[in-house]
Amino acid sequence: MIQLPNTLSLSHRQSLDLGSVTPASQAFVTAELASRIEQPLLLITPDTASAYRLEQELHFFAAGLPVKLLPDWETLPYDTFSPHEDIISERLRCLTEIRQMTRGVVVVPITSLMQRIAPPEYLGSHSLSLKRGQAVDLNAFRLELENGGYNNVTTVFQHGEYALRGAVLDIFPMGSDLPYRLDFLDEDIDSLRSFDPETQRSLEQVESIDLLPGREFPLDDDGIAGFRRRWHERFNIDHRKCPVYQDVSSGIAPAGVEYYLPLFFERCGTLFDYLPDNVTLLRCDGIEAAADHYWQDIHQRYEQRNGDTQRPVLGPAELFLPVPDLFASIKHYPRLRLGRDGVSNPEYNLAAASLPVLDIDSRADDPVAALRAFSENRRILLCAESAGRREALVELLQRHHLRPTLIDSWQAFESADCDLAITTAALQESFAFSAPTAFAVVAEPQLFGRRVSQSRRRRKNTSNNAEAVVRNLAELRIGAPVVHADHGVGRYLGLHSIDVDGQSNEFLTLEYADNAKLYVPVSSLQLISRYSSADEELAPLHKLGSDQWSRSKRKAAEKIRDVAAELLDIYARREARQGRAFSLSGDYQQFADDFPFEETPDQQLAIDAVLGDLRSEQPMDRLVCGDVGFGKTEVAVRAAFVAVENNTQVAILVPTTLLAQQHYESFRDRFADWPVKIEVLSRFRSAAEQKQVISDLQAGKIDILIGTHKLLSSDIRYANLGLVIIDEEHRFGVRQKEALKNLRAEVDVLTLTATPIPRTLNLSMSGIRDLSIIATPPARRLSVKTFVRERDDALIKEAILREILRGGQVYYLHNEVKTIEKAARELEAMLPEIRVGIGHGQMRERELEQVMSDFYHKRHNVLLCSTIIETGIDVPNANTIIIERADKFGLAQLHQLRGRVGRSHHQAYAYLLTPPAKQLSRDAEKRLTAISEADDLGAGFTLATHDMEIRGAGELLGEGQSGQIHSIGFSLYMEMLDRAVKAIQAGKAVNLEDSQADHTEVNLRIPALIPDDYLPDVQERLMLYKRIASATSDNALRELQVEMIDRFGLLPEACKNLFRCAQLRLKAEALGIRKIEASAGGGRLEFAEDTQVDPMAIVQLVQKNALRYQLDGANAMRFKEEVESPEQRISAVDDLLAALTPSTK
Repeated sequence: MIQLPNTLSLSHRQSLDLGSVTPASQAFVTAELASRIEQPLLLITPDTASAYRLEQELHFFAAGLPVKLLPDWETLPYDTFSPHEDIISERLRCLTEIRQMTRGVVVVPITSLMQRIAPPEYLGSHSLSLKRGQAVDLNAFRLELENGGYNNVTTVFQHGEYALRGAVLDIFPMGSDLPYRLDFLDEDIDSLRSFDPETQRSLEQVESIDLLPGREFPLDDDGIAGFRRRWHERFNIDHRKCPVYQDVSSGIAPAGVEYYLPLFFERCGTLFDYLPDNVTLLRCDGIEAAADHYWQDIHQRYEQRNGDTQRPVLGPAELFLPVPDLFASIKHYPRLRLGRDGVSNPEYNLAAASLPVLDIDSRADDPVAALRAFSENRRILLCAESAGRREALVELLQRHHLRPTLIDSWQAFESADCDLAITTAALQESFAFSAPTAFAVVAEPQLFGRRVSQSRRRRKNTSNNAEAVVRNLAELRIGAPVVHADHGVGRYLGLHSIDVDGQSNEFLTLEYADNAKLYVPVSSLQLISRYSSADEELAPLHKLGSDQWSRSKRKAAEKIRDVAAELLDIYARREARQGRAFSLSGDYQQFADDFPFEETPDQQLAIDAVLGDLRSEQPMDRLVCGDVGFGKTEVAVRAAFVAVENNTQVAILVPTTLLAQQHYESFRDRFADWPVKIEVLSRFRSAAEQKQVISDLQAGKIDILIGTHKLLSSDIRYANLGLVIIDEEHRFGVRQKEALKNLRAEVDVLTLTATPIPRTLNLSMSGIRDLSIIATPPARRLSVKTFVRERDDALIKEAILREILRGGQVYYLHNEVKTIEKAARELEAMLPEIRVGIGHGQMRERELEQVMSDFYHKRHNVLLCSTIIETGIDVPNANTIIIERADKFGLAQLHQLRGRVGRSHHQAYAYLLTPPAKQLSRDAEKRLTAISEADDLGAGFTLATHDMEIRGAGELLGEGQSGQIHSIGFSLYMEMLDRAVKAIQAGKAVNLEDSQADHTEVNLRIPALIPDDYLPDVQERLMLYKRIASATSDNALRELQVEMIDRFGLLPEACKNLFRCAQLRLKAEALGIRKIEASAGGGRLEFAEDTQVDPMAIVQLVQKNALRYQLDGANAMRFKEEVESPEQRISAVDDLLAALTPSTK
């Protein structure tokens, strides 16, 4: 496609400059060179951002060739942080693969090239490969994994972890995309399969796997001995006071140990040691300046840290290649320079052409005139960001008589003979060449003049069960309060194995007042729930055998009956009311395809649920709960589109002016190609403008109105309101919500929030409102690392520098407007190189908007602000937040604030600064612990349930608080409420005091448990017991069995018995049998009052075989039979239940 010089095969040390290579065409020119030169290429870029961009574009232009990227550690020189496991994994994979490359491209930022790294021999000697059928000594192999840097965990989720359960080994090898499960038969590997870390279920069989070391340095005995020897040679200080030395000596890798790498090796390597002999180097413009700048940074940080006796540092030249050495090493290789400017020899200037402005102007008579004129004498390839965008673009062009051909790759465009083609590729910039054939590659931002966001990789579908989050027993710690439905609140003491009637069974041990112990069989775990209420320390401790618990429960039950009746009344009124059923038009699909991301599975479920609600006759009342940045807004956008298509108006209610403005912008962007009138009512508008908006609204000229609570005032009248969307619901008070409730009579209501307030969550949990949870993060998001620290200037300086040196921005939260200017001056004095912007709620709206916009466009790199940013704009480039006086904030607020960062694929950091620990209140301490523990993605929902526990749950319907919840615990309260609602719905009497009413006890006196040599992890066993006891169908039990066999190996006999007893329990429950007992000589059945068994069936059984069957009192029967083995016992009970089942004729 382009004319390259003929003399491209360069000898060693020879260099050649190519001119007129624009940054946009670098990837394309590199791909052309790679296919022409039959050798590997190393492409050196000035920074990490351009390396990521070029790698992505190369995958498009050089589709048949291998493209590798050696990522940066993303830490500061001499940092006290270690790089993320995924980055290490990626680096190790890249280093291993580079050595075998015969052609293709390796992209590397100059900063990574300067780093000294492990020598190639280390990777060679510490890598393993495992094949099916290979004999492995498990104990030796475990030691080898530990020494290789793999961590032993209970469940494998991320790179560098392994878990051993009996004869099943799970491992997530470094450099691998998926973890693997190895099944051993004696010492041979019987099967090797990959599995999905989300669901822990197996995917497919493989023949062999490669294991790379878990770290970039050795922590085995030889490695530690070498480290200690070289430490003493370098540093003349007391090693007993150095935590790094002590940790490494104990075989632990302390954070930031990577900057002691030379102490682990006789001689460190560099990337040059890994390159194949016949490699050619490609240099982008600007790498010299970038290398100099990085070297100055390294020196500056070395000077700051030199002299620290507890954490001594190595000299810069030991850790990094000095700039002269770096360029001397580069000169050993044949080199090509890709320069933007022309060079003196015309043969080496590529025929680059400049592009005119190609904006599609939707207001012009011919919107695509510029593109039409440009395409007259050259071939053009249009690149859309996603399939949806591509379809929208094709349709737009066809409306104006341009018909692009759909192609699926760059190679197809080269060989096709069409003049205008379109494909999907994530290009940001366009470029053109004029010879030998004139062609241009036009990226979508060039046509629409705005950035379209990056597409996401789809995660596996995970069904989300809201209940599981709250009723989870896995969080139980020894000593935690638990509620037994019949005996009250006790303390959990763990799982114990006890022999009863000569059979070993597992029991959950609870302790009550006066040290009384209660042993609960694992088959009755459905009676146990976590005690969640305001404060676990203040949880009551009941006395066994007293009426204290039954009194509390009775009082709560009376209250619950009233609440349930009231709930059902609301529910019935809502069901009876006719809302309007919206219909979906053909345009909806096109609108959905315009969404530039790929929906995450949870997001898709939420969208489908909302569309289902809109189509039904009943008014919608749905809560969409999703973490900050997980795509709730798109759910609202789709709902708004459907409502507008059906000729109704949409009101969007937001808590702050800033957020109103952001929604206004994003809705306008999203509806840009549609005839929809969107307006905003906020303080950014003058009084006259506001008046105009209100009158237009009444006249029905406005389709979507966005605003703060002004939308609820009485002077605003809607022509035809169909949908209300409430964003960040936790910011509105009860009164505003009551005003909304009046609207709810026939209007559909959609509520969005990251951390639902207890009351809302309560309503959703009890099924009054529908709940959708979006808990899947977009791909490549790392969770936010959260630190709770005392305030310290050095820490603040370090945090800000770490972010700014990787090209990011920082939020600095200072919530005192009086002293915010002073704080800004202090920051500037501490770090003269930063540009500080100030934003708070007392500024004039225009100023605030300006500051926010400047921060977004990177004119400031630190934004010093008040909590105004809590519901503010999204800045993907800001990945560090520092919160002063974090002890003064509530949990939901801290979570919202933390969610401002971590919106890109960089590791994000949140620093919660507090006064000295002595000044912290108990509650503040608890909140800070909760937030630092819940730092995984999607934790907003879990935190809300924590908040519900720290603050108490608030009565469901009124404004009062409920003392009942405290007395019996939130989980049980919800469970009883749920039962009451179901009973009233079914028209039965509500019997809440008797928790056994609908549960059957099965005791066959056979070992029915999960043996601890099969599954040693107590928490995991507890979870599974609870899931088996709570299963409601044979199908659910079967699924559970499949999952357990897959995760832990074949079920032992005791475990099979547990499942068989659970199946018997389900059958007996359906028949209304309260209790089944059996032993070697027979057994006994006890019937409930409302049993489904026909009394005549029992009488006939007894008459036919009086020796075998006998009645026992008014509500039980006995059977006599020699049933020694567990199988016989189970089948005898099964046959009896079958005989008692009424025939359905």
